[in-house]
Amino acid sequence: MAYFSSDFNQFFRELAPNNHKDWFDENRKRYQHSIKEPFQDFVALALEALSIENPLIKEVLPKECIFRINRDVRFSKDKSPYKLRCSAIVGPGGKKNFSGESLYFEFGPEHVRFYAGAYEIEKENLQKLRESIALNGDEFKSLYTDPIFKNYFGEVRGEKNKILPKELKLAGENEPLIFNKQFYFFKQFPAEMVESDDLLNALKEAYKISRPMQQFFNKSLS
Repeated sequence: MAYFSSDFNQFFRELAPNNHKDWFDENRKRYQHSIKEPFQDFVALALEALSIENPLIKEVLPKECIFRINRDVRFSKDKSPYKLRCSAIVGPGGKKNFSGESLYFEFGPEHVRFYAGAYEIEKENLQKLRESIALNGDEFKSLYTDPIFKNYFGEVRGEKNKILPKELKLAGENEPLIFNKQFYFFKQFPAEMVESDDLLNALKEAYKISRPMQQFFNKSLS
């Protein structure tokens, strides 16, 4: 049985040209029925499924994982009040932790995506992670060149620094990813995947394939 109806993407398609409070209020019951409630149910199922792989996820609640549909418009030229997708992070700490063994996902009319990696890294932790990569370069490279990882996620992405601290310059010549300020990767599916009864299995596969790299990051940052 599918987790979402066809109205999931249709709602966001209609919201795009009507992104204002009046339209949303008129369609609030529809939002509850087609978007909010089934998304909460899916996140609950995702937490249950991934807690088998990682028991630390057992105590996390769906509300701790799900991002609000309301946009933060304080510093944006775009004052549209609502996002055009649903998103959540399932993992230890929920949405407060995108550097642990977590999986971020977003569903909307553009795509279905599953993300993992280390994204919001504080300065001290970034230095620790880079030093770990420098010391364990072969292990790190074996993770992102592993055929299963490479075929599924493609590459490790992220913004980069142009200059490294002097103690890491030599390591940076051997491993260009040390220049990264973020280390993330994702798998993308067509938007219609949200209507598939295979959606939860796809999430579990993404988590399973991402986990060795996630464990490397965890070990580096602990």
